Amino acid sequence: MLPSNSSRVGAIIVLIVSLAGLAIALYAYFTPLTGVTGTLGALIAIVACLVLAVLALLLAVVKGRGASIALRVLTLIGLAGTFFAAMLLHQWWVCVAMVIGLIGLILDMVRPSHHARATHA
Repeated sequence: MLPSNSSRVGAIIVLIVSLAGLAIALYAYFTPLTGVTGTLGALIAIVACLVLAVLALLLAVVKGRGASIALRVLTLIGLAGTFFAAMLLHQWWVCVAMVIGLIGLILDMVRPSHHARATHA
C-alpha cells in the first residue's frame, strides 16, 4: 500500500537538516565576526551534525525493531544536545534545523513497521 520511499521520509528530513546544520556551523566556525569563529563549541556543533547525518543514514536502512529504537533514541539525544549547543552559541538557524529534525524524527517514529509493510504488500 505504501511505497518504500515514503516510509523513509522522516530519516531523509533528519539527514537534510543535519547537513544544513553542518553547513551553518561550518560557516560560523570559519567566518570572522560571527562571534564563535574558531571556538570549541562551534567545532562540537560541527561534529554533532556529522554524527546526526550518520545516524539518519543508518535510520533509513535499518530493518530491526530494536536497532531502530536505539537509533531513534540516539538521534533524539543528538538533536536535543545540538539544539542546546546552538542556543548557547546564539546560532538560531542551527536551532531551527534541529527543531525540523525533531519533526522528521517524529515522522520516522509513526511510520509503519517493516512487518506491517510486508503484510500489506
